[in-house]
Amino acid sequence: MIFRSLAGGFAAALGLVGVRPAWAAAGTATDAADETAAGPVLARTRNIPVRGGKIIKGRYVVTQPKKGVFRAFSAKCTHQGCAVASVSGGTINCPCHGSKFDIATGAVANGPARKPLPRKGITVSKGIIRLK
Repeated sequence: MIFRSLAGGFAAALGLVGVRPAWAAAGTATDAADETAAGPVLARTRNIPVRGGKIIKGRYVVTQPKKGVFRAFSAKCTHQGCAVASVSGGTINCPCHGSKFDIATGAVANGPARKPLPRKGITVSKGIIRLK
């Protein structure tokens, strides 16, 4: 008991308290905070087909209109709020009333929707697509 107190006091006197071994640096709370600050992960770039896209959690649509260019939109149709269901033929498609939206811009390609899908800000880094 006395030895532990002396050892703790000695470490504090040398300024060693709070020093982490190198192996402890990965996966720290700071890393988790950096990930949160960067925004939630939507997808990996390798999972988004060129000239296609993928619906993410029923809330977002991530597309790759041409190689290396990624876009994200709301997955809620601007006609009556249905969730879009597919991405094919260069459009994001709503099953409820047939609205289609351009995968590059979100613009209406076929009505009855009149407004484009809202675009979402994203970042792409090291093969990961994140919301801003």
